[in-house]
Amino acid sequence: MLFSSAANLPTDRGTFLASAVRDGTGLEHIIVYKGDLDGAADVPVRVHSECLTSEVFGSLRCDCDHQLSAALDHIEAHGCGLIIYLRQEGRGIGLFNKIEAYRLQDEGLDTVEANEQLGLSSDSRSYKLAVDILKTLRIKSVQLMTNNPKKLDALSRSGIEVTRRIPIHIPPNMHNCDYLETKKSKMSHML
Repeated sequence: MLFSSAANLPTDRGTFLASAVRDGTGLEHIIVYKGDLDGAADVPVRVHSECLTSEVFGSLRCDCDHQLSAALDHIEAHGCGLIIYLRQEGRGIGLFNKIEAYRLQDEGLDTVEANEQLGLSSDSRSYKLAVDILKTLRIKSVQLMTNNPKKLDALSRSGIEVTRRIPIHIPPNMHNCDYLETKKSKMSHML
């Protein structure tokens, strides 16, 4: 894992620092943060997976862009925190398969059934890189901004102390209410 130098990242939500992270395969990810994180405890952290359709094109099929915005707002309001932005599009299935899954959802399948129809896992993300980043930054403990119990479990099992879960509640819209219900009922998300 290789970190770039940090640079200022002024946004409409505040000014943060950003550093690119290159993993062992050469794929590049980004961390966005505020405050002195070296050896800090109880750091608000969002481990966020890329969602091109929502974050770039404004898709209303999910709540990803709104969760990312809420995390940035939380960090800005508290003056400290970290977003680990992982390049794991479509819960790890990639953009091509994600669009194929969208087509199946248009035909009536839910997000889990669509992935299964394609022969894929409902969630194939890995949080190993996030754990490695937290350990490299020597962060002692985190307040994890998530609704996903698998993230909590993955970090805890890897030796990261999670002192608190900060829920991210995004009001549903007419395009994502079934998606959010599926995340709750089939993936145990705490919505």
